[in-house]
Amino acid sequence: MIQIKKTNQIEIMREGGALLGRILKIIGERAKPGVSTAELDKVARDLVFACGAKPAFEGYEGFPGTICTSVNEQIVHGAPSDQKLKKGDVVGLDLGVLYPVGQCSSCPLGHSCNPTGEPFFTDAAITVAVGEASAEAAKLIFVAKKALDLAIEKIKPGIHLSDISAAIQKYVESEGFSVIRNLVGHGVGKELHEEPEIPNFGQPGQGPILKEGMVLAIEPMIAAGHYALKQSADGFGYETKDESLTAHFEHTIAVTKNGGEVLTKA
Repeated sequence: MIQIKKTNQIEIMREGGALLGRILKIIGERAKPGVSTAELDKVARDLVFACGAKPAFEGYEGFPGTICTSVNEQIVHGAPSDQKLKKGDVVGLDLGVLYPVGQCSSCPLGHSCNPTGEPFFTDAAITVAVGEASAEAAKLIFVAKKALDLAIEKIKPGIHLSDISAAIQKYVESEGFSVIRNLVGHGVGKELHEEPEIPNFGQPGQGPILKEGMVLAIEPMIAAGHYALKQSADGFGYETKDESLTAHFEHTIAVTKNGGEVLTKA
């Protein structure tokens, strides 16, 4: 069953999402040549706890980190490690938080928040180039981000869920890239993963009708080559079989009477 959130619940998710967005922005700015993904993970973890939140992914199905750090052909769920980023790498950074779970007496982000009430999950991801990006990588990142923007523009009560999926697929494929088929977006709120599943491909006019109060994690995942995936050596991530570059963007979005409201803006 798709959960409908109340106004006060969405407000909590808005606060938690704002913190998440700012943390993700900081991590993205620190993704420089010579920095390990484990170092990025530590910064993220410290900030999450300092802000009265809890990492959503840590311990989830055994995942060992706070953020998913997926490099180059790895599309999602890469585990942080001592791997140092190199100039020209493309790294996907995926973060989920549960907020509020603690006190934030002096927010390191300068954020004014009131960490009380029932905790809710939010989820977001960005992809950044490390140093100077190749032309292919720059275009791939641009297209993945624009696909998410186009999906958000589609959101309003009364449309079919697959209208979002179809818009993502149509745009991505028009730019010469492929959408990942066996990983999906999802509902989010009281649980990290709620109904409905949200593919990045499909025909319009199908599936559930969007209603005010739904909260969705929309996440275009795209590849420069074929969309077929295999499990990564770390046992957590997934990567393209043809080793083509990938990009992934995600926001937590509330369905409102005026359209889609992004809750995880920086």
